[in-house]
Amino acid sequence: MRRAAVAALALAVVLPVAACGGSSGPSGGGDGDKTLTLWHMEQPPNRVAAFQKVIDAYNATNPEYKVQAQVQDWNQIYTKISSAVQSKTQPDILFTIPDFTTYVRPLGAVRPVTSLVEELDKEHTFGDAAKAAYRDDDQYWAVPLYGMVQMLWYRKDLFAKAGITEAPKTWSQLLDDAKKLTSGNQKGIAVPAGKNLATDQVIYSLMLTGGAGNFFTDSGQVAFDKPQTVAALSLYADLLKQSPSDAGNYSWGEPQAAFNSGAAAMAIEKGQYLAPFEKESGRPASDLGCAPIPQADTGGQPGSIYYSNAAMVLSPDDARAKGAEDFLRFVLKPENYGQFLNAEPGLFLPLTEDGATAPSWTDNEVIKKYQGCVDAMLEQSKTGGLFGFVDGQYVDSIGKVSGQNILAQVVQRVYSNGESPAAAVKWGQQQMQEAVSR
Repeated sequence: MRRAAVAALALAVVLPVAACGGSSGPSGGGDGDKTLTLWHMEQPPNRVAAFQKVIDAYNATNPEYKVQAQVQDWNQIYTKISSAVQSKTQPDILFTIPDFTTYVRPLGAVRPVTSLVEELDKEHTFGDAAKAAYRDDDQYWAVPLYGMVQMLWYRKDLFAKAGITEAPKTWSQLLDDAKKLTSGNQKGIAVPAGKNLATDQVIYSLMLTGGAGNFFTDSGQVAFDKPQTVAALSLYADLLKQSPSDAGNYSWGEPQAAFNSGAAAMAIEKGQYLAPFEKESGRPASDLGCAPIPQADTGGQPGSIYYSNAAMVLSPDDARAKGAEDFLRFVLKPENYGQFLNAEPGLFLPLTEDGATAPSWTDNEVIKKYQGCVDAMLEQSKTGGLFGFVDGQYVDSIGKVSGQNILAQVVQRVYSNGESPAAAVKWGQQQMQEAVSR
């Protein structure tokens, strides 16, 4: 499909140069600097530490360019990278997701990595879904690194107390079970309603299982306002009634905390629920249940939001870009890849054939303990999708939509403002049209 051109700095918000790490080049060290700066948005301390171990191992090989990580925030990265590119202080390597890539590319600093991706594909074999969302104009614009998919998580012990014997498979069963599980201080489910990417992701998973995952036409026009979208939002509004009262402030961490404490019996999220479950819940691993996300009773289909996370190369010259590519080669070697994925076991899923069987990943204690859920997530990945990239699309204006969390704002208009789902969806349609037309 043909896409309208995106103005290079359409959404750029100028921030002080000092906020982006200096003004003497991408890593703030001047033209002779031999340090590559890597920006990632995985803030939890365990992920930061695990990524650092991989970086330290690479730097110990004594490469010409050593790597230094700087941790960023998803809630600020859109404006921060715009400012950094304008001031020529962008990082050499920037971790990304497909819609974010469509936002960064028009800023003018992203280098194509087609030959590297093809080389790595021959050596390690990427799955098709890992690569597809990063290919446009006959080029690859990022190197796939790890996958993420959502599941329905449920507390088997709380299900048993409520007399529920199996995970819900349909929307009506999901809502009925949420109501049965809501009693006293315990809520049936915890879903987020804050203006953030976490809310975007959960509502989109339900949109996918309700047949509303594609909200663009073949020509790239917004087609968000349709009955399937209203139905998904109506379900979400009903689920919020069975969620904790402060769900309007929830992002990723709060539903997980409610789930582990027993304040909520279900949640829809990615695989970060595995590693801390026993310690934070005080329950055995056997009490953690996982299942595919329930489907609409009529016209439903399997699905979940799915991310192929990747790395863009933004180095300003060929020598630095080669150094960045050498680091990414190192990460994807099977003996290193498991250490990288196990920054959050179960959340970060392998995207290569040899990575999925590498002992550096499969021997991890969490992966072995929850093998059933890990296998279920890998299976769920086969039917995953992402707004702007379903049905073979590459909508290069989708970053303007996701960057404003319009999906989450639609949820908030129902939850906080009391609007009807139909009215909120109509507002979302208008906002998306305005965003992509800028």
